[in-house]
Amino acid sequence: MGPKGKTVAENRRARHDYDILKTTEAGIILTGSEVKSCRMGRVNIAGAYVSFFHGVPRLKGVNISLYPYARVPEYDPHRERELLLKKREAERLWSFAEQKGCTVIPLALTAGKYVKVLLGVAMGRKRYDKRQKIKGREIDRRLRHRIE
Repeated sequence: MGPKGKTVAENRRARHDYDILKTTEAGIILTGSEVKSCRMGRVNIAGAYVSFFHGVPRLKGVNISLYPYARVPEYDPHRERELLLKKREAERLWSFAEQKGCTVIPLALTAGKYVKVLLGVAMGRKRYDKRQKIKGREIDRRLRHRIE
């Protein structure tokens, strides 16, 4: 079951750079102006990742621009944001993240009634793996055009 709401940010590069092993959905602790900014689509999750601080997952590297009508004196668009997950799910993600070559990255951010992030347990791809995948797509495309 996919996340409800409108997809406001997507990490399209992630599926190219990583093999996604597992996905899960999590909530994010945000301020009111950050929620409004997310609903406007003023979010960038490229290059973001999840780190764990005493077992609590935190989203790092997400840029949520300042809501234009907010009067916030000191606003940091790159601050760490805590994720809302059940304890067992957070521990499972942590165990995946501890494995060599694995990381947890955000794949998409949706904003409806709640702002949610789709997290993926990812294993990094080597450059030659990326090339093979592109080559495979090209071959499939050529075969489809011959059949049609």
